[in-house]
Amino acid sequence: MRHRFHSLCPYFAMFPESFVRKHLVWSKPGDVVLDPFSGRGTTVFESLLMDRNAIGCDTNAVAYCVSNAKADPPELDQVLDRLSEIRHEPITISDPIQKDPFFCTCFHRETLREILHLRLHLKWQTRRDDRFIAAITLGALHGESHRSARYLSNRMPRTVSTKPAYSIRWWAKNGYTPPRRNTFEVIRDLIEFRFVSSPAKIRGKVVKSDARRAALALPEYRKKVALVITSPPYLDTTNFEEDQWLRLWFLGGPPKPITKNESDDRHTRVDSYWTFLEESWRGIKPLLRDNANIVIRIGGKKLKYNEITEGILGSLQNGLGENVEMVDKMVSEVIKGQRRSFLPGAEGTRKEYDYHFCLK
Repeated sequence: MRHRFHSLCPYFAMFPESFVRKHLVWSKPGDVVLDPFSGRGTTVFESLLMDRNAIGCDTNAVAYCVSNAKADPPELDQVLDRLSEIRHEPITISDPIQKDPFFCTCFHRETLREILHLRLHLKWQTRRDDRFIAAITLGALHGESHRSARYLSNRMPRTVSTKPAYSIRWWAKNGYTPPRRNTFEVIRDLIEFRFVSSPAKIRGKVVKSDARRAALALPEYRKKVALVITSPPYLDTTNFEEDQWLRLWFLGGPPKPITKNESDDRHTRVDSYWTFLEESWRGIKPLLRDNANIVIRIGGKKLKYNEITEGILGSLQNGLGENVEMVDKMVSEVIKGQRRSFLPGAEGTRKEYDYHFCLK
């Protein structure tokens, strides 16, 4: 049975755990595996399940929360007790957002009060139990609520937070209204559902850090990483801050999409993209041990296969040194269902490219 922690929170532009499992053969139990673009923590968690020591980092708060919740979870009794404790705190919410047109249409009035109550009380950055509750809530915050009672919002994709103005128009056009969900009951049921699968025996570590500063954020792992399995942000495909804005709001961010023309999670220019990756490899270099293996899945709408091959090899050699050797490369078709997970920027993204390198 697939481990239930893997789907803790729907995410996008992610590779499946089978991809990680396939490439863990380049390590052995007890080795340290790194993902400097952790995302929802698939590399870290699958590595832990396979008896590797796993570490990761990500700049996005949603990715950090979800991947860390998987890597270092609380005990089931602890998280249920903490949820009960928060639930029985008096709900005295007076927040202007309760009159915001988007939030009033996205969530039932009582459900929104409960979400705001959780948002106020969760200390997810410092408490393991709170982080797990937050990660579960992120997964339930929005989705196809007409198909599952486990989603708290009006109808919305699971993987992408749609923009407020578009959402309001679409809901009004179709006559959709937000369902009344008991937030605490939904979260409790989801926690119990996830813990049907026992957590990994080994605990991992995920830090909120730019890959370019990974060695500074994980100094205790210098020269210890035997294997890197990662997938950096694809060129001109997704903007993680903009597309995850509602979940970022729940974690303390602003109540609106964060739009940037050019950021580290959505490069639109080829030259800056390869520079970004070169700097990222340089950032992890102090963590790599001799003869380390590096597995990368990459893609992008603007690049051909030979351009990606030349660019990724060049960025690795510039970032890590001339001792980088390509072992293997492979083209993977992006299947229809997976392609939807890249929305809204995935049109034209039809293939992904897998590379295996090693340090000589």
